[in-house]
Amino acid sequence: MDFGFKANVKLILDLDYGKTINKADKIELYNAVSKAAMKTLGKDWGLNTDKKKVSYLSMEFLIGRMIYNNLYNLGLLDEFKELMNENNIDINIFEDIEDAALGNGGLGRLAACFLDSAATLGYVLNGYGIRYKYGLFKQEFENGFQKELPDDWQSFGDPWSVRREEEKVRIEFKDQSVYAVPYDMPVIGYGGKTVNTLRLWQAEATKPFDFELFNNQQYTEAAKNKNEAEAISSLLYPNDSTEEGKKLRIKQEYFFTSATMQDVIRRFKEKHGTAFCNIPKEYAFQLNDTHPVFAIPEFIRLLVEKEGVSFEDAFRIAKKTFAYTNHTIMAEALEKWNVSLIQSVIPHIYEYIVLINKELVKELNEAGISDAEKKKYLIIEDDTVHMARLAIYVSHSVNGVAELHTEILKSRELKEWCQLYPERFNNKTNGISQRRWLALSNKELSDFITDKIGDAWITDLDQLKRLEMFAFETDVIKEFEKIKQVKKRQLADYILKHEGVKIDPDFIFDIQVKRLHEYKRQLLNAFSVLDIYFGLKEGRIKDFYPTVFIFGGKAAPGYYRAKAIIKYINEIAGMIAADPEVRDRLKVVFVSNYNVSYAEKIIPAADVSEQISTAGTEASGTGNMKFMLNGAVTLGTFDGANIEIVGQAGMENNYIFGARVEDIEKIKDTYDPLGIYQNNPRIKRVVDTLIDNTFDDNGTGIFKELYDSLLKGASWHKPDQYYLLLDFMSYCETKMQVNTDYKDRLSFRKKCFINMVNAGKFSSDRTIRDYFNEIWN
Repeated sequence: MDFGFKANVKLILDLDYGKTINKADKIELYNAVSKAAMKTLGKDWGLNTDKKKVSYLSMEFLIGRMIYNNLYNLGLLDEFKELMNENNIDINIFEDIEDAALGNGGLGRLAACFLDSAATLGYVLNGYGIRYKYGLFKQEFENGFQKELPDDWQSFGDPWSVRREEEKVRIEFKDQSVYAVPYDMPVIGYGGKTVNTLRLWQAEATKPFDFELFNNQQYTEAAKNKNEAEAISSLLYPNDSTEEGKKLRIKQEYFFTSATMQDVIRRFKEKHGTAFCNIPKEYAFQLNDTHPVFAIPEFIRLLVEKEGVSFEDAFRIAKKTFAYTNHTIMAEALEKWNVSLIQSVIPHIYEYIVLINKELVKELNEAGISDAEKKKYLIIEDDTVHMARLAIYVSHSVNGVAELHTEILKSRELKEWCQLYPERFNNKTNGISQRRWLALSNKELSDFITDKIGDAWITDLDQLKRLEMFAFETDVIKEFEKIKQVKKRQLADYILKHEGVKIDPDFIFDIQVKRLHEYKRQLLNAFSVLDIYFGLKEGRIKDFYPTVFIFGGKAAPGYYRAKAIIKYINEIAGMIAADPEVRDRLKVVFVSNYNVSYAEKIIPAADVSEQISTAGTEASGTGNMKFMLNGAVTLGTFDGANIEIVGQAGMENNYIFGARVEDIEKIKDTYDPLGIYQNNPRIKRVVDTLIDNTFDDNGTGIFKELYDSLLKGASWHKPDQYYLLLDFMSYCETKMQVNTDYKDRLSFRKKCFINMVNAGKFSSDRTIRDYFNEIWN
């Protein structure tokens, strides 16, 4: 019997823990509230519906903390607040619940937004991935260095998951057999009408582990099997710099894709028998980047070996069912695996890759492609399997994620494929869920918008455009400004509590939060901050509006340059904080353990959104959209979705600097960063801080290596491969223009307002609608 949400919370606390609300601890209350919310859901979450189903395969789902988002979408958030207020409990009591950080950055967060949008729009889209025991990692700083700690995201329990023991499947590797056990999380659309599933697979041993085994050898062997099985779903992105790490990565990718394909085929057979030619009418498989591409040969193998379908028919069905999203032009992300490595882990899959490659060669011959040109297409080339080529060949759709990114794929990176299959290539500019990134994370601004135009924007973000008529009303812009100041004060309080650093809410909040990578150019930002510091010290910069530069982001554990950049920024922060001449005008904070929940605090408080990747390197970005939606201006390059942002909100309301893709194309063979360094004293001064003992890298040599990467290059890249020195002066000048413009607060805030009201295009609702109409039919 359902007694209602509030009554169920109390009942669950009494039955499970024998406690009242006031006596329950945080974990008990969290589990009771979550279970009470789960009781409001039906039992079928989109896996067995008669509608066409999209299976969204992704190595990452960066879903963050689920409780507030799910209560909001179920319409239970106000009841929850009432219950807490009635019992004098802070409604933010669950702020310490760990994020489900089952992702690394934009790829995984995009997947989470897509799930939210599809359910809200009433589409059936079910996510499939891995239930990692540990998320990415918890980040701490020790003497300025990143320190990685295990991220046990289930430490408070996992009340939002349901284990489906009866639906586990067996996964076979060359030297190992494991079970994939599904854990289902509900994906709740706004209003609670549609509930889809995020199915995450957990690896477990096929033999039960008995602690009372009498024989020591049996015990040791069973323990070894258990540990080796569980290792597959233990860590997100294990370090693949070693042979064993690479093997584990392949195991992970095959593990969840095989489990998913087995699951889908079983469900299809239960409803439709063996009419497998109808799978494309019942299912669409979307591959979120190259990590899930083993799904293609595994799907074909299962149909051929388990269901008696001919290879030709299975191959034809696969081509109609699979679609592939490319998220990057970075070579490192277009996965390639050594043939012997694949054969050592999943030889039965390599056999089918060979068969698929033979089909490709046949098609290339029929198309009249010369032997010399064929090398660009071959899935197996020089003892290497090219996963992106496999995905493109056995898909009916290949999409980029921003207009510029798609054009680069079509005209440069995948040019030969686009010439062969022009009808397959299309663009789907990324988007974000306004429910998570505005309605939930910025209640003050959300209420302001609803007060002006009603709440239809929650499911139709284009409605924001109706606010544009207020852009010239001073009272409205002042109201908008007050909200921004509230969010800045809230963030300042949060940073003081979590980082022990005091920042002034009256400063400009200039923010760059994202994954640490050289192409995202956090180092360029750091150099510009140093240039401001030196300019203030020597009197070159006068009348400077006080600014705090806030950084956040994690470096992959084995990515030593990215970790060096973190240390360098923390050194700059320390130097400025210790200098009484400048610290009342300039501040740097690198927040620790940046994640979805931290982003929900940081993004609404931003005045300036730093999106400064080298032109032509960032596929899209979604952080830029979140900042825009929350009323920040973009300080960025003409790259990724920045181009579409200024297309919507106007170049005059943002700050674009630096070389464009076509500029870099012209100079890439003659670019001389050493000449720029030697001829520009300001550039030389900041770059020299890497080697002149201004800062201490604890004798590691990591700062000297950064210096050499800019001026000497390395065996795998040219000097300054991301053109920091080329863009430095343009960047600094544009940054100072932002500072000058901010002094006319109303005029600056009007730019922010115009950005917000033109963010409608960047809803993931629009993106998902385009996928459903144009790819998944």
